[in-house]
Amino acid sequence: MRIYKTKNYDEMSKKAASIIFSQVVLKPESVLGLATGSSPIGTYKQLIEWYKKGDIDFSQVVSCNLDEYKGLEKSNDQSYDYFMHHNFFDHINIKPENINIPNGMEADGEKECARYEAVINSLGGVDLQLLGIGHNGHIGFNEPEETFPKETHCVNLTKSTIDANARFFASEEDVPKQAYTMGIKTIMKAKKILIIASGKDKAEIIKKAFFGPITPFVPASILQLHNDVTLVGDEEALSLI
Repeated sequence: MRIYKTKNYDEMSKKAASIIFSQVVLKPESVLGLATGSSPIGTYKQLIEWYKKGDIDFSQVVSCNLDEYKGLEKSNDQSYDYFMHHNFFDHINIKPENINIPNGMEADGEKECARYEAVINSLGGVDLQLLGIGHNGHIGFNEPEETFPKETHCVNLTKSTIDANARFFASEEDVPKQAYTMGIKTIMKAKKILIIASGKDKAEIIKKAFFGPITPFVPASILQLHNDVTLVGDEEALSLI
C-alpha cells in the first residue's frame, strides 16, 4: 500500500485527481470505478478543471459506479445517478453509453445484481477503483457483517449509514433503507484501488482498516490484501497512523 499525506481536503483532492489523470492518459479507454459522497467531489472538480483546459480526454473512458440507492428515480436529486451527472459527467466528454450505474428502480434485486455484475465482467473488470470509507469501515455499501459479501448485491443499510445520509434528505424517514452495491470480491478484482479520506472523524477508522486485523466487521480492512492500493488522506485523517 502506498500512502500519501496531504495538508488538507483540497490537496487530497488534487493528488487523487492526478492519479486518475495519469490512469486515463496512460490508458485512454480505462474502466473507472467511481464513488459518490462528499469525499470525491473535490477530485471530480479538479478533473473537470483539467478537462476544460484541454489536458485530459474522457471520450474513451468507461465508468462503473460503486452503488445506487434502491427505489430512487434517476431524476431524484439524491440518487447517485443524479449526483454523478451533476458533479462530474455533465461537465466532461464521457459518452452516455459508456456510463454504468446500478438501476435503483429495478425491483428484482437478483436480476439487477446479476445484470450489473455481468456488465463489469464484460468490460474486463475495473482498471482503477475510487473509494471513500465510511465511519464504520464500509466501502461502497458493503456494511460490517459476519462475512465479506462477494459480488454485486442488495444490502440493507445500517442505522449508522442511514443516520450519516439523513442530512441529504428532508427527514430520516426519506432515506432509502436498501441499496445496490458492488461486492467486496468485485471491488478486489479491480487492478488498482485509490481510497481517499479527509477529516479528523475518519482517523480512527483509517487506523482500524489499514493497521488492524482483517475482518468483515471492518469491510475496508480487506484492502490490505490487494496488491495495488493507494491511500490519499489529509493530515487529520491520517493523524493516528
